[in-house]
Amino acid sequence: MVDLVTQYNKIKTEVDQAVLNVIAQAAFINGPEVKSFQAELEAYLGVKHVIPCANGTDALQVAMMALGLKPGDEVIVPTFTYVATAEVIALLQLTPVLVDVHPETFMIDPAAVEASITSKTKAIVPVHLFGQCANMDELLAIANKHKLHIVEDTAQAIGADYKFADGSKKKAGTIGTIGATSFFPSKNLGCFGDGGAIFTNDDALAAKMRMIVNHGQSKQYYHDSIGINSRLDSIQAAVLRIKLRYLDSYNTARQRAAAIYDEAFSKHAALSIPARAKNSTHVFHQYTLKLTNGDRNGLKAHMDAKGIPCMIYYPVALHMQSAYASDRYGKGAFPVTEDLCEQVFSLPMHSELTTEQQEIIINSVLEYINK
Repeated sequence: MVDLVTQYNKIKTEVDQAVLNVIAQAAFINGPEVKSFQAELEAYLGVKHVIPCANGTDALQVAMMALGLKPGDEVIVPTFTYVATAEVIALLQLTPVLVDVHPETFMIDPAAVEASITSKTKAIVPVHLFGQCANMDELLAIANKHKLHIVEDTAQAIGADYKFADGSKKKAGTIGTIGATSFFPSKNLGCFGDGGAIFTNDDALAAKMRMIVNHGQSKQYYHDSIGINSRLDSIQAAVLRIKLRYLDSYNTARQRAAAIYDEAFSKHAALSIPARAKNSTHVFHQYTLKLTNGDRNGLKAHMDAKGIPCMIYYPVALHMQSAYASDRYGKGAFPVTEDLCEQVFSLPMHSELTTEQQEIIINSVLEYINK
C-alpha cells in the first residue's frame, strides 16, 4: 500500500546524516531535534503550540485528559473510524457516543452529532478521514451552541487545508480546541517508528498537555497533575524534520495519483470515486472507492491473487465491535456506515506511485469489474 523504501532512498543522504548527528550528540530524549521539529511544525501549521508525543493514540488520550473530562461524560465520535478514536475515550472511563457518517465523504455527519447531544456531552471528535477535513463550519457552530470541545483526529489529513465559509483557511488539526495526529510510518508525514503530536492555540491547554506527556511535571520531580510518559524520541524527530520539508510535495504526488485513478474509474457505474469535500483540500492518505453493485470481497481476493495490495478500511464498524457493543445501537443503527463496511476498498496510494504501477492496478480492478 505504501513504498517507504523508495521514498527513503530519495532522501537517504539527508536522513542518514540527521540520524547520525543525533547519535553523535547522544541527546536521545527531548533533545534539540525534538525542539526544532516542534518549532518547524508550528510554523508549517500556523498554530501556536505543538506538543510532540510517542504516538497518535497517546495524542488523543492526552487531549482528552487535558480537557478535564470526568467519568461518564460523553464524547461523540463517528462509528466509521479506526478503533483508537474511541479507545482512548473508553480507557478514561468516558462514554463514546457513536454516530453515523456522511454517505459521500464518509466523515462524521453534523446532523447526527446534533441529534446525539445530551446534558452529559462534553466533546466532539471529528475524524478527518482518508485525507480531507470534516465539515468544520457546521461542527464549530454546534460546538459553540452547546459549549462543547472539538478534538480533531488529524492522523490521516496532515497538510490538508480547510476553507471556511468566509474564505479564510486553516490547516487540518488547528481548527478545534485541540488537534491530534500520528506519525506512524505509513502516514503522509511518517517517521521510522512510532510518533505523534498534539496541536492547540490555547496557552493554558498547551501548558497542561506538556505536563501530562512528561509524568505531569511542571519541572523535574514536581508533579502538578496525573500524567503519562509519552515522548517523541530525538531520532524520530530528526527524520520528521527532513520529511516535513517534503510534505507538500508528497501530498501533491498523491493528488496526481488520485487524478489518474479518478480518470480510470469515474465512468464505471459500479464504482464511486472518492468525493471531494467542497471546503477542504484532499491529501489522499487513502484512495478509497465504493463498489456498489458487485462483490467487494471477491474483488479483494482477485487483487490478492495477483499480488496487488488492496485493503478494506474498515470491515467492521465500531458499533459492531464486541468491545464497543451497547444497548443503544445494534445492527441497522447506522445504515450509511454499515453499507460502507460492505462496499469500500482502498488501492495503493503513496508519493512514489509510478504511472506504470497504476496502470497495472487499474487494469486489474477493471478486469474484475468488467468480467
